[in-house]
Formats: sequence, C-alpha cells, structure tokens
Amino acid sequence: MGVSVTAPRLDPLLEQFDFACERLAGRMTGPVMDSGDGSETAVCPMTDEEFLWEPVPDCWSVRRRADGPGPRATLLAGAGDWGRDAASYPHPWPPPFTTIAWRLSHLSEMLSLRADHTAGGRSLTRDDYPISGDVAGAVAAFDAGATAWRKALLSIDDAALDTVGYCTYPHGSDPEDPFIDIVWWVNQEVLHHGAEIALIRDLYRARQR
Repeated sequence: MGVSVTAPRLDPLLEQFDFACERLAGRMTGPVMDSGDGSETAVCPMTDEEFLWEPVPDCWSVRRRADGPGPRATLLAGAGDWGRDAASYPHPWPPPFTTIAWRLSHLSEMLSLRADHTAGGRSLTRDDYPISGDVAGAVAAFDAGATAWRKALLSIDDAALDTVGYCTYPHGSDPEDPFIDIVWWVNQEVLHHGAEIALIRDLYRARQR
C-alpha cells in the first residue's frame, strides 16, 4: 500500500497500520509471514477448529445465534446467524478469556464502524455488523474493515486530525479526543489484538506436545 500525502502527519501512522495489518493477515493465513526483520517465516493457515478453539473453560467466542450466548454473556452482538458474546455494562470481572474468533470479530467490527463514522454515513451500529463463524469469512471481514478504515484516513486533511469528535464512533473516546489520537488508538488495537491472536496460535500449535 502506498502512503498518502494528504496529511503528512498521518504518514508514519499509515505505515505502521499497513505493516501491522499485513503481518496479522500473514500470521493467520500464511503461507509465510514477515518475522519482523524482513525474513519470511512459514505459517500454516488457520483452521476453523483453531479459530473457535477455547483454551480455558468459559471462554467468550462467536456462536450460532440459535445456541444463545456463552458463559457470563447476556447477548450475542452483531447481525446474521452468528453473534459475538457480549454483556451490557457493567462487564463481567475478571474479563472472560476470548477466542481468536472473538478477538478478530471485535477488531474487524471496530475498523468497519469507525470507517463509517469517519467518512461514511455515520450511522452503523454493532447490530448492523455481520459476524462470521468461519476463518474464511472472518479474515475477509478483517481485510474489508482494514481497507475501509484506510480509505477513510485518506480523506482526512491536516485540520481534521486536530478536530475533537471528528469520528462519531459511539463505542470509544472519539467524541472527546482529537482525531489523530483515534488514529493512534486504532493502530494499537491492531497491534495488541494481532499479538494476542499470534500467541493463541502458538498455544494451539503446542497444545499436543
């Protein structure tokens, strides 16, 4: 992906976002990924079993809507035949451990909704977002969300970066923060959830040893 010159302060954040997304996609689908130093590391594509694997009891995950929410969840968020375990405030404490499916769905939804609330109709809610119950659909949703968010960023000028509440995403601090802080926050969401997904992949691979 090329870097926009529309708002020069965005350039390093766009480069970071691109690298984080490409590395996460490679970590999930293979056949290789960037090891971090430019060399390629072989990766086995993630299976549906691994995608839904629950390493500990009472995980939150994505589930068929007909089966209802999982332990300590009170609802299944999203649209379609599948939903993501969720609960109204106050959330359960300590937080439930979440599967790859849950983390990837959360990340993809956040990217898609923030894109809409930045450069779209500014109306999408979690109830509108379709949840994928398999790897192929979930990876495609992540790619679509990342693409939409990046496209939204390319419409931003320098003044917008300093505008408080420029993004109207309703599930974060967007109304109180300058937009450039939101761009930074989205990057760290991709980075830290990507690292979590990578770790769960390592645990899944090592579980039979």
